[in-house]
Amino acid sequence: MSARELIVLGSASMAPTRHRAHNSYALRWDDQLIFFDPGEGTQRGCAVTGVSIAKATAVCITHFHGDHCLGLPGVIQRRSHENNASERPGGLDPLPVFYPADGEEYFDRLHHSTIFDDDSKLEKRPVPAAGIQGQLGEFTLRAEVLEHRDTTFGYRLEEPDGWSADADRLAAAGVQGEDVGVLLDQGWIDTPNGRVTADEVTVPKRGQSMAFVMDTMPCEGALELARDVDLLVCESTFLHAELELAREHKHMTARQAAELATEAGARRVVLGHFSARYPTNDVFGQEASRFHDDVIVAEDGATVPVPHR
Repeated sequence: MSARELIVLGSASMAPTRHRAHNSYALRWDDQLIFFDPGEGTQRGCAVTGVSIAKATAVCITHFHGDHCLGLPGVIQRRSHENNASERPGGLDPLPVFYPADGEEYFDRLHHSTIFDDDSKLEKRPVPAAGIQGQLGEFTLRAEVLEHRDTTFGYRLEEPDGWSADADRLAAAGVQGEDVGVLLDQGWIDTPNGRVTADEVTVPKRGQSMAFVMDTMPCEGALELARDVDLLVCESTFLHAELELAREHKHMTARQAAELATEAGARRVVLGHFSARYPTNDVFGQEASRFHDDVIVAEDGATVPVPHR
């Protein structure tokens, strides 16, 4: 299996700081490279982390507040430049961009915000309602409505369930080395002791999943997205001491993000979207770690692996 990891390109809400660029994330998932909420500074974040915009396979935008989309023009124009320079026959593949359908005018403004030679090959995928939005390779992308001040969708990426070889069963059947690959590829193999089928030596393996929840109060949509995921990326704009402020602006606290992860059964939660009122990030981890046992605080430039099953 190829690398499955989250790259933090930015972790700030509303206003960038000296140490945080606008909220922005890239997810490497086998042959997919998905950008979530590319805020201002996304190109810079890609340069720092070595993420190639030309290799993007999808962009998912939760809503059209600036800290979640002001980096989109740069992503589009950089991709267009890369496509013009590409030596691949036909250039780059089309890039699907998912966003709330009622924000079409904002998407178009961002797309055409400056003069450039547009060869970006965008594939507009407006999201009209909750539900399955399509396939990204073999993975399913689903959206749920979140509770924020304007129309906001969270996203969930799901891998189909599969099978994995069981070492004890393989040993008992006398299958080893290169024969294991042959067995799994064709579904059977003949051994000195007789024919062995894949069904005899494999066990069900649950597919992995990831959820992206920004911006929202705790709500049913967030819970559904986060249910039993391996990796939950969740907003935690405030600390719980500012709970009333969080409610007023329809955001979450670090404690609420951790409680959501625990209630949903998420294995690992990455906190992000931090208010500039907090000069350091460690306070978010200190609060959230009392309510979930695998909390990671987003730091610009960091890479977070998706937990293995």
